Amino acid sequence: MSSRQAIFITGAASGMGRETAKLFASKGWLVGASDVNEAGLGTLAQELGSENCWTRKLDVTSKPAFDAALAAFDAKAGRLDLLFNNAGIGESGWFEDVPYDAAMRVVQINFVGALNGAYAGLPYLKKTTNSLLFSTSSSSATYGMPRIAVYAATKHAVKGMTEALSVEWARHGVRVADVLPGLIDTAILRETPNRSGDAPKPTEEQFYAKAPKKGMFRLMPADSVAKCVWAAYHAPKTKLHYYVPDDIAWIDRIKGIAPSFMRSRIMKIFPALGGAQK
Repeated sequence: MSSRQAIFITGAASGMGRETAKLFASKGWLVGASDVNEAGLGTLAQELGSENCWTRKLDVTSKPAFDAALAAFDAKAGRLDLLFNNAGIGESGWFEDVPYDAAMRVVQINFVGALNGAYAGLPYLKKTTNSLLFSTSSSSATYGMPRIAVYAATKHAVKGMTEALSVEWARHGVRVADVLPGLIDTAILRETPNRSGDAPKPTEEQFYAKAPKKGMFRLMPADSVAKCVWAAYHAPKTKLHYYVPDDIAWIDRIKGIAPSFMRSRIMKIFPALGGAQK
């Protein structure tokens, strides 16, 4: 087995995945970067160098494609220390305004993609000491957020799978955890379409002007999640759920003891999250 540690990342062409690839490559890891965005992968490989970054176009909704990608990466790396299930998309608007096919695409990429990663990755994680399956969930998996109902449902599913596999895979010596980010400065946040059409798409200047500057839903840079992935792998004792920022965890804690109170708080801050009353 190679002595060089290796990470495989889905959704690596931009945002949190790209920042994670850059961080791990800077630490000497071999990065397997995958995405449907070949142009983004190309610029990433150019930035990191072919000796540090292996790339492959991957549609995570295809289990055979995921199997083939990891087999090819294993032939290159000889090990899999960390599989980062990060690929994801969003749709926003009132539930009934989001087309069914668009909603199913969110389900397929966000949850089925993570499920495929778990199935495809397990054989390689099992043979690598101290390996970790790490997935991107969301703060919307602490309490389902309005106007992103299907997205929130997929992230609850990722969170639930993480909890179950963290118990199951202990017998294989494989660690399992996830990250629940709040508002992260990525394309998925800036460009997710509003299917209800009840608010114009903000300009970049308007977006940053309106973005919260404080509180648990303050806008965070994409590299804050990359640093979380690094910390999770290297933690002496891996936690089950990581939160970015840390105070997002309070939603989980409060909901557990006072769900009605949490619902009332969500309704109160709903306009601040980009909602609009009909």
